[in-house]
Amino acid sequence: MGLIRWGLAMLRNCTAARYEINKSRMVRLAEYSRDCLRELRDDTGIHYDERMQGTLQLFRTQHQVDGTAADIAILKRYGVPFEVLDRAGCVRQEPALAAVEEKFAGGLLLPGDETGDCFQFTQRLAALAAARGVVFRHGTTIKGLLREGTQIAGVVTDAGTQRADAYLVALGSWSPLLLAGVGIHIPVYPVKGYSITVPIADARGAPESTVMDETHKVAVTRLGTRIRAGGTAELAGYTLKLHDTRRRTLEHVVSDLFPQGGDVSAAEFWCGLRPMTPDGTPVVGGTRLPNLYIATGHGTLGWTMAPGTGAVMADLISGREPEIDMEGLTVERYRGAYR
Repeated sequence: MGLIRWGLAMLRNCTAARYEINKSRMVRLAEYSRDCLRELRDDTGIHYDERMQGTLQLFRTQHQVDGTAADIAILKRYGVPFEVLDRAGCVRQEPALAAVEEKFAGGLLLPGDETGDCFQFTQRLAALAAARGVVFRHGTTIKGLLREGTQIAGVVTDAGTQRADAYLVALGSWSPLLLAGVGIHIPVYPVKGYSITVPIADARGAPESTVMDETHKVAVTRLGTRIRAGGTAELAGYTLKLHDTRRRTLEHVVSDLFPQGGDVSAAEFWCGLRPMTPDGTPVVGGTRLPNLYIATGHGTLGWTMAPGTGAVMADLISGREPEIDMEGLTVERYRGAYR
């Protein structure tokens, strides 16, 4: 969909009432997804530089601390553990912050959050799936979906038409391009995010888990012997061009909060396209075509919501009732606007 139309839809969601609705929908799926990830880890023994020490949302100003009421209300409603921390509490959670404690006023700790290396996770999960008979067709180009009446009859590729009983479109930012060919229109736009991966120079000066800098909207995470910092939101279509100004922001946050932790001069700089909906909530579930399903629009929370999304889609495609309420998560919420 066009950027202007998407932007106007996003602006309509920029109210306190809409924020509460959208946040509650995302929390519902994210909490379920966390439980699914733990079950997967217990069942398979999969490892991916995981850490279970929570996420610290760091506030540089007292105004930011005072503005947490709406988030806290939603966390309470869904029983999500949290703790409001003063400066000393933040240092207890992340000892390396002691060197820069004058730079922040407090924080919000989500002790149930986990972190890890998504690349390791997906590679190892794919290996587990392949061992159970899943076939991955790498190097195959999808040209479109073949529609016959009210059904999808196949996926047209450069290796021929692939046919199945059910079809799931989970192509991230590219999902709306494929779906438009069969008359399904969803408001998903590619929002570019940037990341740097920094080798740890001094483990004692590096984050223990994840710190979210609320001022710069940058998350800093420890992944084994590396520090990963990611953030920003650039509306530039499908281009993957890198801009040094974005890199400088990420490097500043790492150097400002963890000056001894990482060697930013050796940072790897890259970007990716986040599939964003104007209300922030992903589009998960069926469509008006009975054998076509969608799972996209997760934005910055793709991995956060991935295990839960996978479980929901497996249930729906298999004809089972999902374990969570699907209200507000499906394409139905855009009825009349984009369908």
